[in-house]
This record gives sequence, structure tokens and C-alpha cells, in this order.
Amino acid sequence: MSLIDPTNHGAFVRCVEDLIDTPQVQSMRTLPHHPGVNCFEHSIFVAYIAFRLARRWGLDYMACARAGLLHDLYLYRWNDQSAHPGLQCFDHPEFALRNAEKLTRLSKLERNIILAHMWPLAFHLPRSREAWVVSLADKICATTEVFQLFRHLKLRAVLAA
Repeated sequence: MSLIDPTNHGAFVRCVEDLIDTPQVQSMRTLPHHPGVNCFEHSIFVAYIAFRLARRWGLDYMACARAGLLHDLYLYRWNDQSAHPGLQCFDHPEFALRNAEKLTRLSKLERNIILAHMWPLAFHLPRSREAWVVSLADKICATTEVFQLFRHLKLRAVLAA
């Protein structure tokens, strides 16, 4: 089974099409994230994996796709200490939530997904199966990126185009 197939890819794009081309989301392309991956690529990867898992498990896949895309919308360089007061892993979910709320109207579910995606490192507990799914997807994608497997999956060309 291919990770990217036309049916799922089209449904995924429909979930995020109002967000994907906004200047805020596109600006994540300029922010480095994990080795060889920018913040946009990471976020779209998380959103797609969360979408696929949620869809397979009968969950709110639209909320997973949208919040997955916005979960790292913190819009500063993670290593810029003047941009955030403490440690990046603790701070960025709240910055991402504030930026996402300026960009679009979020449901209570989407808010918790964004805030809780760093659990257990951050302080917000996932309060839904969807929040657990995005948190899991984030960890799967981050691991794939840190070990530089992302480029071997050939997802970059399809998802981040």
C-alpha cells in the first residue's frame, strides 16, 4: 500500500485547502525544523499522517488534518531565544495556537490538538482520540525526519509541492 494515493491525497487537500496557501502557513517554509526539513514540510507530513490514521480509525479526520497542519505555526526560529521566553518544546504549542486562532476559527477539539501535541513534554493533556492521533503522528514524523528517512520516502515532492 502506497503512503500517498490519489483518493486520500485529494480528500486531505480538501480538508486544508483554505489554510495551505495562506502567507502564515507558507512562511513556515523559511523556518528550519528537523535536520533537512523545514517547518512547513514537517507540518504537512504530520497533518497527512494524522489524517490517514484518523480516517482509518473513524475519527474526525478533518480536525486532525487542520490542527496537524497548524500544530507548529509558531512562526519564529526555534533557536531564537528572544522570540520565546523558555524552552521551545514547552513554549511553541501556545504560540502556534495563538497564531492559528488569528488565521482561522478553531473548534475546541482543534485547540486541544494544537496545545497537546507535545505531550508529555508540554503541559496540556490530549483530551480526545484525535489529539492523541496528532501527537502520535508528530512523534512518528519527527523520528522519521531526525533519522533522515523522510527524503527516502519520497513524500516531500508530493506533500510539500
